[in-house]
Amino acid sequence: MVHLVYCDNAGKKGEKVLDRIMAGTKTMVVRGAAGRKIPHSRVFEGERLYFMEKGSGRITATATVKAVQNYVKLTDDEITKTLEKNHSKLNLSDKQKIRWHKKCLCLVEFGNVKELTPLNFEHQGNMDDWLIIDKIEDVVVGSSITYNYEKSRF
Repeated sequence: MVHLVYCDNAGKKGEKVLDRIMAGTKTMVVRGAAGRKIPHSRVFEGERLYFMEKGSGRITATATVKAVQNYVKLTDDEITKTLEKNHSKLNLSDKQKIRWHKKCLCLVEFGNVKELTPLNFEHQGNMDDWLIIDKIEDVVVGSSITYNYEKSRF
């Protein structure tokens, strides 16, 4: 499987998630919720990540998953400790620490980041901020297929 990761673009230049990934100051992404949600337990070492900035319509970078940490039913203290322990890789702003203070967390460490010749993303109305697909071409303009949540079920 491959994964398409939407990156927040809020904040000043240099604070944007994709900017930090490309600069090498962010080598881990986090997704969290009150309960398990994609990509929790569905992303594995060696798989490929593709990154796009939210709202840009362009997939511009790729990386390889190095390690994954999945957590469920964390206490407030455990959430804080988990985010702090991984801070050097996550490189979260204070606002992002609040956003990702969730009981279920999936932390995905990656390496071998490469910039891509931008691929035009074909957005469909039912998509989330993390897609699990067979191949990146499935969501690229000209070769995309109708997205369904078949690969995103627990």
